[in-house]
Amino acid sequence: MKTSVKGFLMILFAFCISVCAMAKEATVNEADYSINIYYNDAAAPGDAVFVRMKFSQQGKKNKVSKEEFTATSGRLELILDGKVIRAADFYAIDSSKTTHTLLAGLPLSSWWTSETKFKLVAKYNLYGKTQLEVELPFSIVDKTFISETIQLDARNTSIKTDTSTERMTQIDRLNEILYTTNKTSIYQTSAYTPPTTATRRTSFFADRRVYQYTNGKSSTSLHYGIDYGVPTGTEVRACAKGKVVLAETRVSTGWSVVIEHLPGLYSLYYHMDSLSVKEGDMVESGTLIGLSGMTGLATGPHLHWEMRLNGEAVSPDFFTTDFTFATQDK
Repeated sequence: MKTSVKGFLMILFAFCISVCAMAKEATVNEADYSINIYYNDAAAPGDAVFVRMKFSQQGKKNKVSKEEFTATSGRLELILDGKVIRAADFYAIDSSKTTHTLLAGLPLSSWWTSETKFKLVAKYNLYGKTQLEVELPFSIVDKTFISETIQLDARNTSIKTDTSTERMTQIDRLNEILYTTNKTSIYQTSAYTPPTTATRRTSFFADRRVYQYTNGKSSTSLHYGIDYGVPTGTEVRACAKGKVVLAETRVSTGWSVVIEHLPGLYSLYYHMDSLSVKEGDMVESGTLIGLSGMTGLATGPHLHWEMRLNGEAVSPDFFTTDFTFATQDK
């Protein structure tokens, strides 16, 4: 692969690792309930913001039934210039007679900068009745991304420019899966693990790419995941517990696997040589799902690992941190 890389010095030490999900805590105290809120109050472009809200009943005077208490729901909104530009419903990850814990996450564009000023608002319907909200301080931390030009050979040019019904149908099916949110699909809230023990990365999240075709034309795109430079036949393992929702060969990505981990959160594994799972399988963190290869659009053997949240690509490194603040909420 012939590439022209700018800004490569920015990744000499940290491989463009995302800003860690450091927990910021806020509290709300009322006569009959309290809320402990954990969230990351800063994030790099292309990361995500997650908010964990733990509701607790206080006292006996105004205590409600478990059914009423757990009817509390919410919605997380990111607001820019008075307009909601990202939003997601909270989902329950734990409930008891006296506590009710909700979680929600929003993807952040890799094009945003520290100059982009947002309002992060957590809205909640107490007992399913009274709507209240909490504004949470939040900011973007600047990050520099790599730019590169990739020269494609005739085979890869043909794949990249393929407009066949087969390829378009595969793209539509994948998008339908990635934009699906199942509130009961809660499989793992602890930190995720990379799908390979290899550490050599040949491409990084959100690389700005120019594809140069053999016919002299070109196109631009973002790289939505991390590429690990591993030889064909390297073991690929699930990054977290979940449900296999796609396992098939695709024109663009070759042998591919998609796993659902949380409502709206999916991991993707591309260009594999063979698969060890099928659609509908349940996997644990570390389950062997196949062997790496160079199927589909690939200039050499590698594993492409990607994470999608509410349909948008998010830096996979973000999810290797305590992104749900499970260790904070003790």
